[in-house]
Amino acid sequence: MHADLPARITAAVGVAAILVVASMPWWAERATIFLAVEMLAMLALAQMWNLLAGYGGLLSVGQQGFVGLGAYALVVFGLQAGINAFLVIPLAGVVGAVAAALVAPLLFRLSGAHFAIGTWVVAEVFRLVVANLPFVSGGSGVSVARTVMGMDIDTRIGLTLWWALALGAGATLAVYLLLRSRWGLALVAVRDSERASQSLGVRVGRIKWAVWVAAAAGCAMTGALLFITKLRVAPDPAFSIDWTTTMFFIVVIGGIGTLEGPIVGTIAYFLLREWLADLGSVYLITLGVVTMVVMLFFDKGLWGLVARRTGWRLFPVQRRLGASAGEPGPSG
Repeated sequence: MHADLPARITAAVGVAAILVVASMPWWAERATIFLAVEMLAMLALAQMWNLLAGYGGLLSVGQQGFVGLGAYALVVFGLQAGINAFLVIPLAGVVGAVAAALVAPLLFRLSGAHFAIGTWVVAEVFRLVVANLPFVSGGSGVSVARTVMGMDIDTRIGLTLWWALALGAGATLAVYLLLRSRWGLALVAVRDSERASQSLGVRVGRIKWAVWVAAAAGCAMTGALLFITKLRVAPDPAFSIDWTTTMFFIVVIGGIGTLEGPIVGTIAYFLLREWLADLGSVYLITLGVVTMVVMLFFDKGLWGLVARRTGWRLFPVQRRLGASAGEPGPSG
C-alpha cells in the first residue's frame, strides 16, 4: 500500500464525517445529537491532554481546573454580563489562557511527579476560590438557562452541535498542523530530551509555556460548551477530577503521543459506557481493568497495536530526510 494512501483516505473520511455530523440537526434524534456533542467535547479534551502529556511531556492531573473556569465564564459573562452563551465560549478560552499563564511561573519550577501534583493543587485552589465567591453563587451553584433564553430548542441544539464539532475536529486539526510545523518538531524534541533541545538552541521554557496555555484555553472552551448542555454550574461538578481521569483513560487506551489515539480512545470509552453504564460499580472496575491491561501489554495503546501490525499512519507527522533536512528547529 502506498505510504500516503491511509492519510488520503483519512482526509476524505474526515471531511465526509464532518459534513454528516454538521447535518445531524436536520435528521437525527435529539438523544443522538447530544451523544455526538459529548463525544466531540471529550475528543477535544483528550486531544488537549495528549498535547500536554503525549507531545509536551507535561503530565497534568489538574486540567479540570480549566474546565471549571470555562464553566464559570458562563456565569460571569453569560449570566451577569448578558452575553449569549455561545459567544461566551471563545471568551472562556481567553479566561483559561490567562489563568494558565498566571500559574505557569509557579508550576514550571516543578517537574515530573511534582508538576503533576502541582497542577492538581492549582485546580483545587481554583475550585475553592470559586466556591467562596458570593457573586458567582458560591458553593450552591446556579442555573445558566437564562443565557440561552430567546433561542428555540432546535437552534440551541444545532449551535451546541456545531460548536462541539468545531472544538473536537478543530483540536485534532490544530494539533496536527502544529506537529507538522517546525514548532511541533521542537516540541517533540523537548519531550524526548530537554538538554539536547537546549543544546540545539530550542527555547524549552517558551515551548512548554505555549503548549500549557493553548491546552488550558481548549479545555476552558470545552468546559463552557459542556455546561451549556447542563444549564447549571456548581463548583463540584465543574471542577471534578473526573474530567481529567476521563481524558487520561481515553488517551492511554487509544494511544498516547499519537493523533489517532484520542479518536480511538473516545470511541472505545463511549462504547464501554453505553454497554456497561447500567452495571454501577462494575462499570468503573471494567474501566480500571481495561486501562491496566492496555498499559501493561500495549504501551502504545490500541492505535499503537493497529499501527504496528499495519504500518498505517492516518495523520503522518514524521519527516523524511531531504534537501531541507538540515534546517534548525525554532529558537525564538
